[in-house]
Amino acid sequence: MNQRQIKPRSILLISILLMLIDQISKNWARQKLSSGLTIPFVPGLLQFRLVSNTGAAFSLFEGATPLLGLLSLAVAIGLIVWLWRKGPMPKWQGLALAFLLGGTIGNGIDRWRLGHVSDFLQLVPVDFPIFNTADVAINLAVICFGIDALTRRHGHKHT
Repeated sequence: MNQRQIKPRSILLISILLMLIDQISKNWARQKLSSGLTIPFVPGLLQFRLVSNTGAAFSLFEGATPLLGLLSLAVAIGLIVWLWRKGPMPKWQGLALAFLLGGTIGNGIDRWRLGHVSDFLQLVPVDFPIFNTADVAINLAVICFGIDALTRRHGHKHT
């Protein structure tokens, strides 16, 4: 096996770690910010402010928590099955899958357990939806998939 490949077990462990970070950070936010408190984190850039989101990114499908919960579950199961069938994969593709799976499970747990997703990261200087650590992981997955596609397109070996 190429040293620059990631085994399914490692991808799954990274996903679990990301899901745990997501759930711990959301639990913290629900405890500390439940009274409507806003806490500056990086002044002028990022603050903590808790909101409940019954939709998806950018509040799309607002109020569709049961449907989105089923979709999260289906995507997570599909990714895990595909992961075990595919076996070891290139580093960037494996990291993308780990980020996507961890973020999907993190937001899925919120939907099933709470009936909404807890968002708490707010960019101050721009009008951008409040998000959470699972959302960050999913966006990192997109970046990793892009790097993987670029390295394949230009015929480079995966690094």
